[in-house]
Amino acid sequence: MITPRLLAYVAISVSCVLKVSSLDTFIAAVYEHAVILPNTTLIPVSREEALALMNRNLDLLEGAITSAAKQGAHIIVTPEDGIYGWNFNRETIYPYLEDIPDPRVNWIPCNYPNRFGHTPVQERLSCLAKHNSIYIVANIGDKKPCNASDPQCPPDGRYQYNTDVVFDSQGKLVARYHKYNLFMGEDQFNVPKKPEVVTFDTIFGRFGIFTCFDILFHDPAVTLVKDFHVDTIVFPTAWMNVLPHLSAIEFHSAWAVGMGVNFLAANIHHPHKRMTGSGIYAPDSPRAFHYDMKTKEGKLLISRLNSSSYDPGVVNWASYASSIKAFSTGNQEFKSTAFFDEFTFLELTRVTGNYTVCQKELCCHLSYKMSEKKPDEVYALGAFDGLHIAEGSYYLQICTLLKCKTPNLRTCGDAVESASTRFEMFSLSGTFGTQYVFPEVLLSDSQLAPGEFQVSSDGRLFSVKPPSGPVLTVTLFGRLYEKDWILKASSDLRAQAPGVMLVVIALSLL
Repeated sequence: MITPRLLAYVAISVSCVLKVSSLDTFIAAVYEHAVILPNTTLIPVSREEALALMNRNLDLLEGAITSAAKQGAHIIVTPEDGIYGWNFNRETIYPYLEDIPDPRVNWIPCNYPNRFGHTPVQERLSCLAKHNSIYIVANIGDKKPCNASDPQCPPDGRYQYNTDVVFDSQGKLVARYHKYNLFMGEDQFNVPKKPEVVTFDTIFGRFGIFTCFDILFHDPAVTLVKDFHVDTIVFPTAWMNVLPHLSAIEFHSAWAVGMGVNFLAANIHHPHKRMTGSGIYAPDSPRAFHYDMKTKEGKLLISRLNSSSYDPGVVNWASYASSIKAFSTGNQEFKSTAFFDEFTFLELTRVTGNYTVCQKELCCHLSYKMSEKKPDEVYALGAFDGLHIAEGSYYLQICTLLKCKTPNLRTCGDAVESASTRFEMFSLSGTFGTQYVFPEVLLSDSQLAPGEFQVSSDGRLFSVKPPSGPVLTVTLFGRLYEKDWILKASSDLRAQAPGVMLVVIALSLL
């Protein structure tokens, strides 16, 4: 399915010169950074003012990098927007940008700072990596001139990219990635003409890199794992938490499990915008995570991980759910909305039970037992099978057990942060039409449940012990990438062939 699409990629694989020996494990660090933001302005500041702000943030990052290195970390990941913040338009971001060359130029900015013009941010990052003997992953802005010979060249004569860079422990630039799936409001940046698949090799495994909103799409995220066989993903992000299913630690840890890779996620710390939630996630369980909506300080996380790829075995996500008959409860289904998607729900009315709820092609089965049924807390089993259209368009299949915000069933799917109901066991499955399903378990006060659940080869997400805290949600979050491609094709044909477009849209709704 993927092979023909690879022709559309700009595939960049940066191989370092590896030592004869390699490491079976390594120490990873991520830093959740409380970024110092620029003043909001419609007039660009001077380059000197931009550098002053970036150096203030780099001072804070330097403290985390130095601390991580002293604790033996081999690599540290810092957040998206961590050096200059946000609230920019195309003109006001420009003083913060540098020309970032292709890593194949074999460049150590710390040694040759003026080789590619004035690049003080790259020089400082390179020197931090070199002097601390650590890999550094950072997010900065790239600028590339263009002219009228390029029909896609912007009117101001330059491309501007949201860019991740990686410097190795010698200070050499070894990877550069231009973010492909820009989030709404990132109008200051351009989308690369083709998705870039960027890897870099180390003595502690092969790494892939992408940024924030990229995680919700096939390219380049899934391609890095399935076709380029990376062991670890590094993931700078500026993630705004959206409950019940897209809180940072909840979804990022689930992606690590679903894709069978290590995942190093560094988020911005800015509670006012619901930005918090960083972690070091192994494919079998989270190793370290941080979620803090109360304080204003950053947080450094450090943990040891296996270097090599993890083989979780093949999961047939529909196997169990398709083999059993629907559970009959007599409860009346109802509709309610979670993050703008209309789910079909059933209320869990008993302390223990077996429930089935269906929407379109998806049927979700739940077996559970509560410690007690609290009269002031309502839980429901929900199913969603369709196109999500808020803050991006993509196809989902979701089975979810969740706590409703109030006993009013219309609040099922609203954001809920705390609960008091404990479950002794749960088992959730669904008749998914995709192999890409991400298992989430989130407890009260946005805590994860390391080692407390498993996924079976027949597609059940089940508890192996009573969860250590009250449950907010137990979810199987499925992505139907194939339908995304049909949706994109229909968009591309909209102006050119209206008749063909209608056929494609009809197919996408099947």
